[in-house]
Amino acid sequence: MKGIVCKVCGYIEISGSAPDKCPVCGAPKTAFQEKQDAFKTAKDEVSLSEKHTPVITVVRKCGLIPDGCLDVHAKVGAVTHPMLAEHYITIIDFYLDQSFLARVHLTPLRLNPAAALHLKAESGKLAVIEHCNLHGAWISETDL
Repeated sequence: MKGIVCKVCGYIEISGSAPDKCPVCGAPKTAFQEKQDAFKTAKDEVSLSEKHTPVITVVRKCGLIPDGCLDVHAKVGAVTHPMLAEHYITIIDFYLDQSFLARVHLTPLRLNPAAALHLKAESGKLAVIEHCNLHGAWISETDL
């Protein structure tokens, strides 16, 4: 699917236009390039989707911050993606209503391919994009 990608850090803008500066690395608008195949969905490559499509779980009652917090868990793959030195998930990016929220960097061997956020939102469309070092970026979306 089409996205606008930062050539410095790999951040993918999903709103349709490049930001004035990259929300991850601060690179200027000129560092962005439109790519037709910036990320994949489960429909794009069915044979790889089971291990690459993010699985999003929304927990309406947060155990850490009791008031005004919604927990969002993202696990890479219905079948857990490997985290080997030669094949692993490098980052997981979170978006709310096409606006970037946060990036989680992962390293192989000692981490699982998952991340969580504590949101101050009650509604909206949440998107999660993960990046596999071998198979590229994959997106999943859900309504809060």
